Parts: sequence; structure tokens; C-alpha cells
Amino acid sequence: MKKRKVLVANRGEIAVRIIKACKELGIETVLVVSEADKESMGARMADEVVCIGPPQVKLSYLNIPKIINAALETGADAIHPGYGFLAENPELPEACEKNGIIFIGPRSETMKQLGDKISARSLAKKSNVPMTEGSEGLSSFRDVEAEVQKIGFPVIFKAAAGGGGRGMRIVTQRENLKNAFDMASNEALQAFGDATLFVECYVQNARHVEVQVIGDNFGNVIHLGQRDCSAQRRYQKVIEEAHPPNLPEDLRNKILNAAVALTSSIGYNSAGTVEFLVDKDRHEFYFMEVNTRIQVEHPVTEEITGVDLVKEQISVAFGAPLSLTQEDVKFKGHAIECRVTADDAKDDFMPSPGDITCFALPQGNNVRVDTHCHEGCTISPYYDSLLAKLITTGDTRAEALANMKTALADFKIEGVETNIPFLQFLIAQPEFNAGDIHIKWIENTVLPKFVESLKQNR
Repeated sequence: MKKRKVLVANRGEIAVRIIKACKELGIETVLVVSEADKESMGARMADEVVCIGPPQVKLSYLNIPKIINAALETGADAIHPGYGFLAENPELPEACEKNGIIFIGPRSETMKQLGDKISARSLAKKSNVPMTEGSEGLSSFRDVEAEVQKIGFPVIFKAAAGGGGRGMRIVTQRENLKNAFDMASNEALQAFGDATLFVECYVQNARHVEVQVIGDNFGNVIHLGQRDCSAQRRYQKVIEEAHPPNLPEDLRNKILNAAVALTSSIGYNSAGTVEFLVDKDRHEFYFMEVNTRIQVEHPVTEEITGVDLVKEQISVAFGAPLSLTQEDVKFKGHAIECRVTADDAKDDFMPSPGDITCFALPQGNNVRVDTHCHEGCTISPYYDSLLAKLITTGDTRAEALANMKTALADFKIEGVETNIPFLQFLIAQPEFNAGDIHIKWIENTVLPKFVESLKQNR
């Protein structure tokens, strides 16, 4: 019987994570790399390596024909997209389907339905999932004015075709509406090739709470709990944790049920995340979007459930039913994840590419580090600056947080600047220790205090 083979269409720590999962499942791996990643940790670990182009992502990691050709030429049975790059581009699963390759992720049609924010809102509405008041797609400013007249200020523009903070603008006053619309639509066009926006009521005092779901091809969809991702800077997550602290039990259950209802309604058949805003003032929650891929922050869910999400995702793609039912999911303790990046926290988080001269990992039974870095490796200017995901656990949130403080202090990285000083400053703040933050807390409160602390220490 032919041994199964998975092509990994990604780089960095997620490529390493997928390769490790495949090895444990007895599956061979092929890694596609750019010229900049020929000597990467992932390239050293994979059974086969195929260089598909120069460092520029459009010519390598975003080049679907080259990725498909690499899979066909190496005899790969399946492609795992990881996160980022092509992970939520339905053209990749479509190409896989046309070429008889398994896509480790949802069906292309499912990805289209959930990837388009307007379509996703419609699906959520049919499943009776609460949403903020908002519009369908808007392509003219006249439509915007009419919609805002109905819902009132503040509002937020979002790109219909994408996420990650691009194409998003908050507007609190009418005189800023036209400029925000123009900027958001132009940014959406540049980022996603589609200028279509929608506008919705903006929740000012909000938490970001998400639900990890996974489904199979037999109609089974379960959740594996929630994560809090409210610690954000410029819409990018900085710290994530499971479970969300101080979330009332009745609200927690409503959010979990809503996530499963929505994904079950379309027969979701992979790992995915349903994201919600929680209004701290009204104790209400609202649907945001569905991410049809493995998330950066999936380790915190794995740590509190004992479920290997990547292995489960791969097994489901190869036709197996879920290995557990909802009743089998048990939660234990608390987990926190910090994203350690090559950004100079002392210089407005400017990227800091270069060669790592020292890379000493923190140790301990309650410490996990997912990384692709090592002493002597080069951090390229072509890609995102993520160096490692530092995860700590404990029987309680206080224990997990204490372990994180120790782990950050023990994490030694030299040769490039990092955001570790900022992470240490952030988790020492009383609001974070109390689990009482919102999605604008870092920008409104922490960053000004951090900048002031830097001035005082000069």
C-alpha cells in the first residue's frame, strides 16, 4: 500500500508544526520553499523539498500553479495550506479538486461562502446567530450615507473579501465618513482585489472571543472551547488565552452553541474558528466572521483539551470521522500564548530582520514553544516577523500567567530585536492580570504607558 504524502504549502513555524504532525501520523511530507527558505528548519525536516520560486510571495508561496505542479510531480496525496498565504483562498481547494488532490481544509464552496463577509453574515442570520446592525455590500458613498443614517454612529467599515485589519476604518463623526470610506475601499482593493465594503455598528467596549470548531465528512461538528484574543494591536492579535477570563457562564454557552449551529448548517468539514465580539457593557455577543483554517493561536486550545488539532484536521481530510464526540471533550486548566516577533518594541515595532546569534528557549513542564528558529538562522525581510509562539499553562489562570512571566524572562534571543520587552510590560498591567481588557486596550492604554516608560529609562 502506497504511503500517504502531504505537501505543506507554507513556511515558518506552521510548516514545522504540520511536518511534525505528519511524522507522528506516519505520513511523508513535501515542503515547497522559496529561494529564501532553502535552509529553513522546515526544509531540514521534510522528506522532500521543492523550490518554487524567488522570495517574493507572489512568485512562490502565492503561486497556485507551481504548488499544484509540485504536488503532482512528487506524488503528494494532499496539500495542507497552514495559515496565511493561500489558506483561505478558494482557488487552491478548487485547483486541488480539479487535479484529484485532497485539500486539508474545507471544501472550496464552503470557503467561498464563509470567506465573503456579506455571505457569512447571511448564513449567520439564517442560523439565528446575533449580529450587529449593518449593511449588505456597499460600492457607492450614496449607499453608505443611507445605511449610516439608519444605524447611527459610531460605525466600522470592513472589507467584504478579507480580514486581518485591512480595509477596516472606525468612524465616529459624519464629517470623517467620506474619507474613511475612500481609504477603506482603496485598501480593500489593494489587499484583496475587491473594493466592496460593508458597514456595521461599532461596539466601543468589546472583547474578541472565538470558538474553535472542527467537523468531518459525516455531518459531525463539535467545539473545543473558546479563546480570548482581545489583546490586539492594529487589529493583530498579540496574546491569546483559553478560556476567556470572566465570561459569564450563560454567555459562554450561548456563544458556543451559536458557533456550532452556524458551522453545522453548512456541513463544515475541517478545523475552523468562529469569531465574535462581546459587548462588555450590554453582555451581548455578535458574529464577526469564520476563519476557515487552522489559527495561529490553536496551541492554547490543544493545551486545555489535549486534542491535537492538526492531526485531527489531517485525519478528517483523509476520510476519517472525528475521533471524539462533544461529550468526549474535557477541559483542564488554563493556557496563554504570546506571539514573539522580530519587531523592535523600543522603535515603534519596526521590523528587525537579520541573523539570530543566540536562541535559548525557556524550559519547564508548563512551557511550550512552537518555532522555526534556531541559532544561526536568518530572519528574512520578505515575510512576517513571527519568531515563536510561547505557550504556558497552569491549573489556574494565575498559574499560567506566572509561568508566562518566568518564560519570557528566560527566553533569550540575540541578533535581532524582539517584542519581548513589550510583552513583559503588557502582562504586568493590572487590567491584564484582572482579565479585564478590550480590543482597543493596548492602543489606548498600554502603548502610551510603554512609550512613557521607555522615556523614563533612557
